[in-house]
Amino acid sequence: MKFIIKYLLTALAVYATADILSGIHVQSFWLAIVVALVLSLINITVKPLMIVLTIPFTIVSLGLFLLVINALMIMLAGWLIDGFTVDGFWWALAFSIIQSIIASLLEKLVLKEEAK
Repeated sequence: MKFIIKYLLTALAVYATADILSGIHVQSFWLAIVVALVLSLINITVKPLMIVLTIPFTIVSLGLFLLVINALMIMLAGWLIDGFTVDGFWWALAFSIIQSIIASLLEKLVLKEEAK
């Protein structure tokens, strides 16, 4: 049950972030659910490979290159999903940062309430 709640909160964070940023477009909340699913699948499969292949860049940049990888994963999701568009790299980078913050705050609020 906790996994489903986290997944729906991530979809809500995707939808909210797309509403905040003018360079990210999500057609509906249902599509945000698909985007959350595709992003989680990309983060499970493609992202670890990218991290391993770019270890030297990550070390030299003191870990900041991981933000670039996150942005690339979001751009990949935008390329795969019709109705989810990313206008460029910088929008993807901003999306990854803001979406992570919103998802963390939502999880903290909702899952804290659930524990009581």
